[in-house]
Amino acid sequence: MDQQNLYRVAGQFSLEGEMIEAVPYGNGHINDTYRITCRTKDGMRRYILQKMNRNVFVRPEELMENECGVTEWLRKKITEQGGDALRETLNYVPTHDGAPYLKEADGEYWRVVLFIENASCYDLVEKDEDFYQSAVAFGRFQRLLADYPADTLHETIPDFHNTPDRLAKFEAALQSDVCGRAKEIPEEIRFVLERRSLTHVLTDRLQDGTLPLRVTHNDTKLNNVMFDNESGKAICVIDLDTVMPGLSLYDFGDSIRFGASTAAEDERDLSKVSCSLRLFELYGKGYLEGCAGALTDAELELLPMGAIVMTFECGIRFLTDYLEGDHYFKIHREGHNLDRARTQFRLVADMEKKLPRMKEIVDSLR
Repeated sequence: MDQQNLYRVAGQFSLEGEMIEAVPYGNGHINDTYRITCRTKDGMRRYILQKMNRNVFVRPEELMENECGVTEWLRKKITEQGGDALRETLNYVPTHDGAPYLKEADGEYWRVVLFIENASCYDLVEKDEDFYQSAVAFGRFQRLLADYPADTLHETIPDFHNTPDRLAKFEAALQSDVCGRAKEIPEEIRFVLERRSLTHVLTDRLQDGTLPLRVTHNDTKLNNVMFDNESGKAICVIDLDTVMPGLSLYDFGDSIRFGASTAAEDERDLSKVSCSLRLFELYGKGYLEGCAGALTDAELELLPMGAIVMTFECGIRFLTDYLEGDHYFKIHREGHNLDRARTQFRLVADMEKKLPRMKEIVDSLR
């Protein structure tokens, strides 16, 4: 987008000072993101301007209602606890009309948040402390929102972590076999079908009341945590577009799936793929420290199963997309989604073997 139009859009928000720069920012794949710099009488003030992706988020009003409600709650909690709400959560800047977002005549939706200065995001874990700090941040996020009425949130992506529904979609894709690929993957199909009951482990316990409905982030990767440049401490969880009602175990499980694996998500050499118990313990320690007693006994007991179920669900999704012709996940080579599925299934099998030890680790951290 050219500078003139960026200035025009940004100028409809209550920014402080005179705009002097608008540049593309970050490496996100969903929304279009820009950094706006303004000159004020006291120096410079920076902001993040984003155009929301309507192809992914078809109801942006509901998405923003979720985010504004959650961040307002977080600001209140952080302030009450003596924290810095300007750095420890996102702060949305209203339009001149007082709205939390802008809807243009062409149907595009825009929003602005304060830029968090002297802080960075990391795409890869460079040292163990980063992984640990991300765990503390996501655990604290869960603790601060523990008494938020989760059932008032919208499902911005319906059935996002409905594992039985993911299995049903896989079985439908297998039945139709539109690309004729099913005959190539008998072992992967067997792996999924032999574990049908695994898809119900968490959702059934939500339905019977064993597990509580929580405010969940649903994208608990390292690059969604901001770290203070001086202290190295995690200070803020960002990218709240997928904040929805859900289970804490899926958030925990996704972090383990991605961060405690000894190999890349699409590693072809499956001998390299396993779950590092050292990293599992490191993340578990940080997460429970951040939660500070907010989780129930049932949630604590099922944390290892959360890692297994979440990894299995991802594998199912990759394999479903492979059967359907690779229309959802971006691929960079032939069979890319199949490679991803195989990696996830190898990780599931390794976690199943290590489940007793994973339970012992969690028990020792409680």
